[in-house]
Amino acid sequence: MSLFRQLWIAVIAATLIAFAGSLIVSMITARQYVEQQLAIKNNDNANSLALSMSQLPKDPITIELQVAAIFDSGQYASVRVNNPQGGLIVERVNQADTAHVPGWFIALFPIDSAPGVAQISTGWAQFGTVELVSRKQFAYQELWRGGIRLIWWFVGGGIAVGLFGMMVLQRIKRPLDAVVEQAQAISERRFVVIPEPPALELKSVVRAMNAMVGRLKVMFAEETARLEKVRREATQDGLTGVANRAYFMNQLDAALKDDDAAAFGSLLFVRLTDLVGINKRGGREAADDVLQKIGKALAEIAAQIHGGAPARLHGGDFALLLPGIADPGAFAEKLLTVMGDLVAAGLIDPGAVGYIASGTYQRGDSPGHLLAHLDATLASAEGQGALAWVRAELNQETPANSHAEWKVLLETAIQRQRVRLVDFPVCGKEGQLLHMECPLRLQATENGEWLTAGSFMPMASRLAMTSALDLAATRLALARIADGALAVAVNISGESIVDPLFRSRIYALVAPHKKIASRLWLEVSEVGAFRHLTEFRAFCDSLRPLGCRLGIEHFGRQFSDIGQIHDFGLDYIKVDGSFIRAIHEEQGNQTFLKGLCGIAHNIGLTVIAESVENADELAVLPVLGFDGATGPAVSRM
Repeated sequence: MSLFRQLWIAVIAATLIAFAGSLIVSMITARQYVEQQLAIKNNDNANSLALSMSQLPKDPITIELQVAAIFDSGQYASVRVNNPQGGLIVERVNQADTAHVPGWFIALFPIDSAPGVAQISTGWAQFGTVELVSRKQFAYQELWRGGIRLIWWFVGGGIAVGLFGMMVLQRIKRPLDAVVEQAQAISERRFVVIPEPPALELKSVVRAMNAMVGRLKVMFAEETARLEKVRREATQDGLTGVANRAYFMNQLDAALKDDDAAAFGSLLFVRLTDLVGINKRGGREAADDVLQKIGKALAEIAAQIHGGAPARLHGGDFALLLPGIADPGAFAEKLLTVMGDLVAAGLIDPGAVGYIASGTYQRGDSPGHLLAHLDATLASAEGQGALAWVRAELNQETPANSHAEWKVLLETAIQRQRVRLVDFPVCGKEGQLLHMECPLRLQATENGEWLTAGSFMPMASRLAMTSALDLAATRLALARIADGALAVAVNISGESIVDPLFRSRIYALVAPHKKIASRLWLEVSEVGAFRHLTEFRAFCDSLRPLGCRLGIEHFGRQFSDIGQIHDFGLDYIKVDGSFIRAIHEEQGNQTFLKGLCGIAHNIGLTVIAESVENADELAVLPVLGFDGATGPAVSRM
């Protein structure tokens, strides 16, 4: 039973008890007072009538006229005149009682009207006695009105006390609700801190809860920092901070195979040819300084490109992956400038500086063929002088050549509903189907090829058209669920969640389907979620009450920021495939992923592996703590 209901029951019970006691005491006291007043009145009026009769003639007509005069006032129930022997001389009796008072009230509080008696004299002799009884209807009416006023007073007072108590209870209940929500959040592994309430009793509870949350956050942060260190050791070059060769090869493999990766891009190789000479002339510190400057320049370029990946392959060889970039000329020129500055600073021998080779790729190209092609191009650059860049171009075919053409293509495809979802199963560690991951496909022309998301989403992002595509994908997913699909997951772009209009439109789209919304899984990429963290929280807060399952895909590169999303109420994360490739052979990645799963489970997240290529990778995932997986190996289960 709620506190408000208990409060009203207590107020009503207290009011009834107080009313009953007050009514009984008041009615008894009032009745006694009325009886006293009636007795006094009867005696006074009887004496007055007797005195009047004593002074007038004693004939029957005169006596009857005097009795009628006082009786006709309507205040008396009976007026009686007796002779000294008790015989009746004159009597008037009012049989009717018109008091509008319930009979039960009269029976409960009877009023005794004591008769007033006085002697009538004639000279020094007694003529008779007069007996007068007042009517009780007026007393009952006054007593009844007093009871009614008392009832209204207690009803009004009870309501006022109840409302005041509700206000006080509401004030107390607000911090109590906050404590309950905090406890619920902790049970859901979301660690939130709430302000301390003014009430001393609650303040100590909230302070203890906040202290516990603080300790949990510290432990969480320490474990996150430890695993972030493990991740860096497993995936980064210790000197330059860019990716090591093994992790870069995983990233390159993902760029060439994943459907949601950019349809094309560029790859640059950078080679320092005089690393041994630098080491001899300036020592190891000078060589390290040169490598760190090159690594920093590569990292700065990669930060400008979504999915950009810098790496140190070995010694003085570096690589730079630029998804979605068809012409890397500006970036190659910048790297040439950086190496020229190193020459000017005396860190590199002008006669043996370094070389750059660049080439473009398309999704589906063979990694081995691409690397061999770039390595041959780099060899040709070495024959062109001390500082050279050689470009190896490949033809890029795109459905449209300009922004205007792309805009028309996308708008036409959406209007004519040339969009569809394709299915990729996501299975649990026991082989059960968790949901179908359904990326969007778009048909550029009637009866034409179906393009993957990586082919059109980058351009849709530039044209601010991701919202329309994401709404179309969500609409298709709801239709598929309504037709009986177990669960469907669709990708929502980071650019879409920034738009408040999109958030309101997707809410309006899902709200009428609340009964099936629990089977709708909505996921945002790690980059989009953390780049727009405030808007991502608003997105989650909006859709979570509808029952949607919310998650982050391609997770792992910003693992150190996981503490920022622990209270978002997310349901799952999908770990990026670059961490999963060859996981059965990568001991460092295994340590990192096992810790990642542990932390994710501690905040209530389901952990799913992406892009699982083979049975060896799939077999090791449950040991690391993964709850599910998707990829080519899973589709063959």
